[in-house]
Amino acid sequence: MEGLKVGEVAKQAGVNLQTIRYYERRGLLPKPPRTDSNYREYPKESVRRVRFIKRAQELGFTLKDIKELLSLRAAPRARCADVRHRAKAKAHDIDQKVYTLRAMRRALTKLIGECSGKGPVTQCPILEALDSEDDE
Repeated sequence: MEGLKVGEVAKQAGVNLQTIRYYERRGLLPKPPRTDSNYREYPKESVRRVRFIKRAQELGFTLKDIKELLSLRAAPRARCADVRHRAKAKAHDIDQKVYTLRAMRRALTKLIGECSGKGPVTQCPILEALDSEDDE
């Protein structure tokens, strides 16, 4: 079997060389066998796996989540419902983050509205609000 060198995997997967090594250290990518000349020889499937990891990250899955997804993918008894459950949980996490970000945006917009942008920084209502001891 002819494998790929680490640089080839990185290039084909569209990631940095260090990303491949990081995924190996985290257990997301199996350590490849070495050739007689001590080069790592990655199976061609490694490119697909790295792309899977990157796509999952883009959807908000953590590396821990991705490791679990990869384990499910390899488990003969795993069910699609197991993956769906994790995807629903991730969607819920995203909803919570969106809610929090919107609240932050509202608070920041209110502070911006209270600040004319004129006068000395010592009288800036934004800085005063941030320095306030009130836990609103």
